Amino acid sequence: MRVSIPLENGYLPDRHGKYAPPECTVDEHPCVSFPIEIAEVPEGAQSLALAFIDYDAIPVGGFCWIHWTACNIAPDTALIPDNASALESIPMVQGLNSDWSPLAGAHKNPAVICRYAGPFPPNADHEYTLEVYALDCMLDLEEGFYLNELRRAMRGHVLEKVEIDFMSRA
Repeated sequence: MRVSIPLENGYLPDRHGKYAPPECTVDEHPCVSFPIEIAEVPEGAQSLALAFIDYDAIPVGGFCWIHWTACNIAPDTALIPDNASALESIPMVQGLNSDWSPLAGAHKNPAVICRYAGPFPPNADHEYTLEVYALDCMLDLEEGFYLNELRRAMRGHVLEKVEIDFMSRA
């Protein structure tokens, strides 16, 4: 499986993160998800899933920051378009990001907590990890699932996983 995203010198474009213009934010949170190109999905795949995580947040806040999770994306999806998370331009089930947590502000707005939440590194440029999974089934998860629920539901069903690491600026 091949997965790619548009980067600028190895960095996520500003409109998808901390320096997003106001029209690309909700409650001052960057909310425009980046496009993801997908090719050569393994035969037998019944769905795709993704997780977008900031492991560089651990020294700052004590835990990795979950920016976006989604599942039950059609396996013939060649492009998850720009802003697909908010526009729901392709069918998918989206999980909670870290903004819902009492440790991270306890936000209540579903447009903030149950969609893409762009990078907002507070201390330095951070490296982010996008994981895309090809699965042999659809997952029995509902909107607002947690990352641990996604991981358990995928157990034994991953045909292939691709990981991309890239930067976003502080």
